[in-house]
Amino acid sequence: MFNDKVIVITGASSGIGEATAHLLAQKGFRVFAGARRAPTSPPVPNLEFGVLDVTNDASVENFINWVLREAGRIDVLINNAGVSLVGPVEKTSIKEAQGLFDTNVFGPFRLMRAVLPTMREAGQGLIINISSVLGFLPAPFMGVYASSKHALEGLSESLDHEVREFNVRVVLVEPSFTKTNLDTNSAQVSEGFGAYESQVSATLKAVIAQIKSAPAPISVARKILSVITGPYKMREPADGTAKLLSRLRRFMPAGAVDRSLRKSFGLRT
Repeated sequence: MFNDKVIVITGASSGIGEATAHLLAQKGFRVFAGARRAPTSPPVPNLEFGVLDVTNDASVENFINWVLREAGRIDVLINNAGVSLVGPVEKTSIKEAQGLFDTNVFGPFRLMRAVLPTMREAGQGLIINISSVLGFLPAPFMGVYASSKHALEGLSESLDHEVREFNVRVVLVEPSFTKTNLDTNSAQVSEGFGAYESQVSATLKAVIAQIKSAPAPISVARKILSVITGPYKMREPADGTAKLLSRLRRFMPAGAVDRSLRKSFGLRT
């Protein structure tokens, strides 16, 4: 059993976050799980929940200070909290885009700033940012979500160069579609789809079909466990589909990738 690391994970009340928190606790890690609302399920050994809103500076500071008081250090930070949004870019309001970025980009940004001083002082640390295949691929009608993951990937790679000298590393875990509420119950833009209605409907139908055969959150949790316990690698596709898409993006001609993406999202090629 692994029991020598203190782990912080955000967005831990459901989906990938919940599965990961429970798996790591079962393996003997001491896990501090943050969520907007603490779960009502029975207590789990090695797993402690705290209220955390990643969009609120004071909430992040209070949560990290609580962990440091309780455990004295933080060895691993897992930035998992995220939200999604479906709709055409043209129909997405600035407020909706800002709200998504506040969770998906500035949320991890706040957490990383909060934990880095203690990691630097300790001379070791690992930050795992949960990205997506949409961190390196486009996604029609999920453009703001995809752009937030592209931003997270650029931030993560840049930060890794900055903190490497202090024996702190940053990893990107990149799942494909996963059977979670994030993928099945994504919010939609409030203005409606307008002229894009038929295209969005086709895309949603194609995406739902892919989600039906998608891996469960535990598969991503197992990947995160292997990242913590295994050798370092900057990018970690979380499943077979993600690994294939990563290779296709790198090695296939751009035109072929474009046609394949349009087909997979239910759009005319």
